[in-house]
Amino acid sequence: MNAKAWRLYGARDARLENVALEDAGEDGVVVEIITNTICLSDYKALSLGTGHKRVPKDIATNPIMFGHEVSGIVRGVGAKWAGRFSVGQRVCIQPAFNIPGHELETMGYSWHSIGGETTHVYLPSIVMEMGCLLPYEGDAYFKCSLAEPISCIVSAFRSNYHHPFGCHVHEMGIKDGGTMLLMAGCGAMGLGCIDIACHSPEKRPRRLVVTDIDDARLARAAKMFGLAYAGGRAAGDVNGVAVTFVNTKGADDPVALLKALNADAAADASNPTSTGGGYDDIFLFAAVPALITQCSDLLAFGGCLNFFAGPTDQKLSAPFNFYNIHYMNHHIVANSGGDVKDMADSVDWIGKGHLHPEVMITHVGGLDSAFQATLDLPVVPGGKRLVYTHVNMPMVAIDDFAKLGENDPFYAELARICAANSGLWCKEAEDYLLANAPKLEIGEPEAKIVERRIEVRR
Repeated sequence: MNAKAWRLYGARDARLENVALEDAGEDGVVVEIITNTICLSDYKALSLGTGHKRVPKDIATNPIMFGHEVSGIVRGVGAKWAGRFSVGQRVCIQPAFNIPGHELETMGYSWHSIGGETTHVYLPSIVMEMGCLLPYEGDAYFKCSLAEPISCIVSAFRSNYHHPFGCHVHEMGIKDGGTMLLMAGCGAMGLGCIDIACHSPEKRPRRLVVTDIDDARLARAAKMFGLAYAGGRAAGDVNGVAVTFVNTKGADDPVALLKALNADAAADASNPTSTGGGYDDIFLFAAVPALITQCSDLLAFGGCLNFFAGPTDQKLSAPFNFYNIHYMNHHIVANSGGDVKDMADSVDWIGKGHLHPEVMITHVGGLDSAFQATLDLPVVPGGKRLVYTHVNMPMVAIDDFAKLGENDPFYAELARICAANSGLWCKEAEDYLLANAPKLEIGEPEAKIVERRIEVRR
C-alpha cells in the first residue's frame, strides 16, 4: 500500500514523504486515513523530538509518523480479523495502545507505520489485540477524529471522585446534579467539556460556570451554545443545565465573583462544612499558578479539582490550602488521556448525536499544511485544526472563508455552508471540501516501512 506521510526525523524536522506500507497480510489491518485533528501534544512531540519521553531516540534514521486523532476507512483486513472488520468500514483508532511493557509507546509518537498526518496506516496484530481499532457509525469523518480529544474529557469526568465524609468508598465521576466550574474554559478542550457537561448520557451538573479573560473567545463560546454574550457575561439554560460564561479579567476578587454566581450554595453559619458558593467539581484548563490557588479557594466541601492542563514546566507549583484538604475533604486529580472504553463510548455518543464536537473546530486545511499548522499552535489563536489528509489546502480559519471567498468560489461556498450552520464546520462542508478541494498526489515510494513486531506474554 502506497501512502504519503509526514515523518519526524528530529526536533522541528518533519518531511512529507511517499512511502510504501505493508499489506494487511494474515494478521494486520490497513486503514485509509481521511481526517486528523491536531493536538497540542503533537506540538510538544514535534518541537522536542527525541527530548520527548514518548519519542524514540533513533528517529534520525528510523522516523516516526505523528498525529493521533484520526478517522478513516478499512482498506485491507488480515484473515485473523476478517470476522471483526471488513473492507470499507468506517473506523477510528485509540492511540494509547497500553501494551504491557510498552505503555509509553503511543500512536503519533513511537510507531513508524501508524500516525494521523498520513493517507494510510498499517496496524500490526498487537494493536488489534489491544482492541484499539474501533468501528464508527456516524455521518461525518471529522466528528470521529474528535472522538480522541473527547475521550480525554470523558476520562477526566470519570476520574473525578466524591465520597461522604467518614466513608472510604469513592464514587467515581463528577457529582450528578452538582455544581461545576471550568477555569480558562473557552479553548478547544474547554468547549468539548461544556458540550459533555450539558449533553452527556452519564452524569451532568445542574449548574456550569465557565471563565475566560478574552471577550472574543467568550462570545464565540456562548454563541455556540445558543447564549448571547454582552457586558462580560452570558447566561441561560442549555439542555437543562444552568450555564454562565463570565470574563474574570480585571475582577478585584475573582473568587468572590465566582462564588456569587453559585448563589444557591450560600454559606450556612451553623454548618462548618458550608463554604458559601464553592463548587463540587472544578476543571482547570490553564497551568497558571494563580489559577491553581483560586481553585483551592473555590472548592465546596468534598470538592474535586481536576488539573486538566498539561504543564510544560516540570517544577510547576502553587500555594494550595492543605488545611481544607484535611478538614474540608478537598482533593485533586489529573489524567492524561482516555482508555479504550472512554474512546469507545465517545465514538458511540458522537455517532448517536448525543455530543456536538464540531464546536471545537476553528481551522481546516490539507495534509500539506499539517506540519506548519502544528508548529503554529502556540502563536495562532483558535481551537482545533482539522486536516483532510487527501487534500492540498492551506490551514484556514473558518472565520476567514468569507473574505477569501470574495476572490475564490471554493471558499465562498464553504463560507455559505458554515454560515448556515451557525458558523460551525459540518457534514455538508466536509462533503463539499472532499468533492472540490485540490487532491493530494501520492508518488513513487521513497522507502518501505516495515513495522516492528511486539508480542506480549500474558
